Amino acid sequence: MTKAMLIINPSSGQEKGLSFEQEAIDALKKRHEEVIVKYTEGENDAHRFAEEACEERYDTLVSMGGDGTINESINGLAEKEYIPDFGFVPLGTVNDFARALGIPMKEKEAIRLLENPEAKPVDIGKIVGERYFMNVLAVGAIAEATYRVSPEQKSKFGSLAYLIEGARAFKNETPFDLEITYDGNRWEGEAYLMLVALTNSVGGIESFAEHADVNDGAFHVFILKELSLPKVVTLIPDLFRGELKSNEQVEYFKASELSVSSGEDLVVNIDGDEGMPLPFEASVLHNELNVFVPDK
Repeated sequence: MTKAMLIINPSSGQEKGLSFEQEAIDALKKRHEEVIVKYTEGENDAHRFAEEACEERYDTLVSMGGDGTINESINGLAEKEYIPDFGFVPLGTVNDFARALGIPMKEKEAIRLLENPEAKPVDIGKIVGERYFMNVLAVGAIAEATYRVSPEQKSKFGSLAYLIEGARAFKNETPFDLEITYDGNRWEGEAYLMLVALTNSVGGIESFAEHADVNDGAFHVFILKELSLPKVVTLIPDLFRGELKSNEQVEYFKASELSVSSGEDLVVNIDGDEGMPLPFEASVLHNELNVFVPDK
């Protein structure tokens, strides 16, 4: 008997999850004989439910929620002996992982995808200490400013809320020392921001790492070395053209493994949430999950 688990975060997307519950169940029942629904009530619930789906060998796991719920689900699935096919309905503010995979931003269309999806192998990242991520790592005061974005700001401004807080941090930003070893290489210097992208979409900008693919086996590392107003003005057009890696203010390289340290007290931002203090080590888990994407 085929069975699916549906994880719903009732508070995501202005509580949209519950209103789309029956549609998601109906879509899953077109391919599964049994659909079990789990509701998150607090932190790590989605993680725990995803682990349960692995242990009980569900055929499919689907999560309905924002980036935090999706991240928790992926943390519950990663590196398990048995991993169900994974699908999700994005209900968050930015939804970078969904953008990178071509999953519709409209809930009804994303749910319809579950009726006849294609399962695509997808990379995820692993930080030593058993924490996983699906989209981006960031280091620097501009990245840390995203923690201050309130639910009210997200509802009112969407992904622009993160740019607003980042701009506020920009005024007082100073460079920090950074040392990175990667795939037998080394980079050392001063930086204002470091981003490690697994996909092309960062902060809702789908051209950020335009050359990145969801299963190319690589991190795409961007280090912002300069941050004066005139320099930023020249950087923005390259960002939206997908040419950031060739900008003279940016150091760019690809890596499958990296180790990052600094002499300053910094914290790494993991998929938009506060992570752990530096130093940290990260590696790419190539084709770790089979994720539902639109049928070509």
